[in-house]
Amino acid sequence: MARRQEKRSDQLKRDDNAVGDAYPAAPAPSGAERGANPAPPQVYTPAEAAELLKVPESWLRKKAAQRAVPCTFLGKHLRFSAEDLHRIVREAGQAPVTGRRPRR
Repeated sequence: MARRQEKRSDQLKRDDNAVGDAYPAAPAPSGAERGANPAPPQVYTPAEAAELLKVPESWLRKKAAQRAVPCTFLGKHLRFSAEDLHRIVREAGQAPVTGRRPRR
């Protein structure tokens, strides 16, 4: 029985070594992780975002309140990131209407 336990512990040791070798090395840290000061993300107020999107600010605020468009709240302040604006344009795009409407 002692032999079986030794054999089992030897197997476990080999398995542990094999598992460690099977995973790739961790990627090198990026500049932000090395201590460099990354630029803060650009955020826009509702007025700035509405101007960029060429829509009324009231429409943008209403949609944000309904959570119908991507937005970010910093505390109680509504803001839009550049990614939020891209997603609004991407998700709100509609195919143009072609053809005629049917007659009544």
